[in-house]
Amino acid sequence: MNVLWIFAHPDQRSLNGALRDEGLCALRELGHHVRESDLYAMGWNPVLDRSDFEQQPSGRLLVGAEQERAYLDGTLRADIRAEQDKLEWADAVVLHFPLWWFGPPAILKGWLDRVLAQGLGFGVKDADGRTRRYGDGGLAGKRGLVVTTVGARESSFGPRGIHGHIDDVLFPLSHATFFYTGMDALPPYVVYGADRLDAAGFAEAAHGLRERLRALPTEEPIPFRPEASGDYDEDLVLRPDIAPGRTGLAVHRRDGGPTADRLSRRVLESR
Repeated sequence: MNVLWIFAHPDQRSLNGALRDEGLCALRELGHHVRESDLYAMGWNPVLDRSDFEQQPSGRLLVGAEQERAYLDGTLRADIRAEQDKLEWADAVVLHFPLWWFGPPAILKGWLDRVLAQGLGFGVKDADGRTRRYGDGGLAGKRGLVVTTVGARESSFGPRGIHGHIDDVLFPLSHATFFYTGMDALPPYVVYGADRLDAAGFAEAAHGLRERLRALPTEEPIPFRPEASGDYDEDLVLRPDIAPGRTGLAVHRRDGGPTADRLSRRVLESR
């Protein structure tokens, strides 16, 4: 496989830097082709503004429409086009970051804002003029994996944890980024207690990451409901007979519930 690893941490000597090194090494040992975007090392500009367009728009900046025009014309800035070339090359994308304020660092959010342009990441239509999204889209056929570290203990991100379940916290990436653009969203790989991890803990985390990457081509994705599955009405609301009486993010999964806890236990049991 061709794997694009997007890394967002400011310190190469960090836990995340060491995990990134383990991950890239494991992928190469498994025979995959790897390209990396180390956003801090690149000095990536996270701010989407008028300077993204070599051909400056006149009047108001209608971001989606202007992105699509520039993407199709090849007049997005060179740094954006270079990342889009990597993305189009990739069969799988890894987003690797520390969880800060319940989301990725701003530099990674800015990568998503600028690179997943309308016409590439969203706003893509089929032959009948229907918008392709949630299970279909411009990135259909690719796989997406989140690798993240969390300072808190695992229990606090569990089903009744004070922070909310980790799958709900990461829903904007797994469902609204990967799945929205057509990618298969894989269950996230999460390292908990990152601020207190000792050598034994790192060895366990590195082993778990290697095992997850070994399964990268074949692992079952999160079973989100495709928009075109017939489960949603014309207002994009689940039909009353689907998960009746239930609400919340888990209703958008065909298995009805998170997998991160089960997956974490499976990795530990494999040791």
